[in-house]
Amino acid sequence: MVVTQENVAVNGSRKLSPQEIADSLRERIRGGDLKAGDRLPTQAELAEEFGVERGTVRQALRALQEDGLLSNVSKGSPPRIAEPAAGRAEPQPTMVGLAPRLAEAFAAPHVRVDAACLTAETLMMALSEPVRLIHEGRIRPESLDVRILLPSRDITLAFPVPVDGRGDADPVHQRWLAQRNAQGHVLRHNLQTLRSSHGVDVRVTFRALPFTPPVKLYLLNEEEALIAYYMVTRREETSDSGTLDMYDVLGTESLLFSFEKRTGQRDAAFVEESQKWFDALWETITTDLTLS
Repeated sequence: MVVTQENVAVNGSRKLSPQEIADSLRERIRGGDLKAGDRLPTQAELAEEFGVERGTVRQALRALQEDGLLSNVSKGSPPRIAEPAAGRAEPQPTMVGLAPRLAEAFAAPHVRVDAACLTAETLMMALSEPVRLIHEGRIRPESLDVRILLPSRDITLAFPVPVDGRGDADPVHQRWLAQRNAQGHVLRHNLQTLRSSHGVDVRVTFRALPFTPPVKLYLLNEEEALIAYYMVTRREETSDSGTLDMYDVLGTESLLFSFEKRTGQRDAAFVEESQKWFDALWETITTDLTLS
């Protein structure tokens, strides 16, 4: 690998920390400047590039090794960029697969998350992992920009719906609306607290879709797209107004498929088209959404 001066972060007045060096190298891996199989520069070369002692470089490399990003780590030669973990490309239930992808995305200094979904339930719960890592001091993004598309409260949803049809009072719709609003509030609150606790520049915004999304889509730093289908099923749920017999989806159990730009042209094209799709919706037919 050729070490360029473009990413040299030495400013002449402050030594970089191991985490800052690790973050810089992570960005090169995520951006494709370092690909699986590439050999890293020697510790001496990295120490010279970043203007630090070799011990600082070794700490940064250990962090990358713990994240599974390096292979062939030995004292005799520089390590190589590891192949993606074998199970990483395999689809997993959304509740299992989303949190670690978000945690990795949050290692970037400027984090962008775009999501289109029926409610914010899975995203709200999965974000607890990167938030925990921030509180532990293991990652420290400078800014978070989270944009979420959710169905408008005013449309006739395709699902969830009562099995027996909608009446004047639609308890299934009211249940969905209450969940949508509550989960959105919690998600926004949990992220915005990072502004006061860790000085992170946080922005969380919602817009309303004029249709029911048939899939859930998450876009991370414009580098990865994760998509899962909403599988409609009939189920019952006990509520204050009685038992709700409805056609609903269990979004947390949907298999989540990942596409990463760095893995090849096909995946890169999918990520780019997905981002264009999201941006087009955001800027055109969606409307302001206020969580009541």
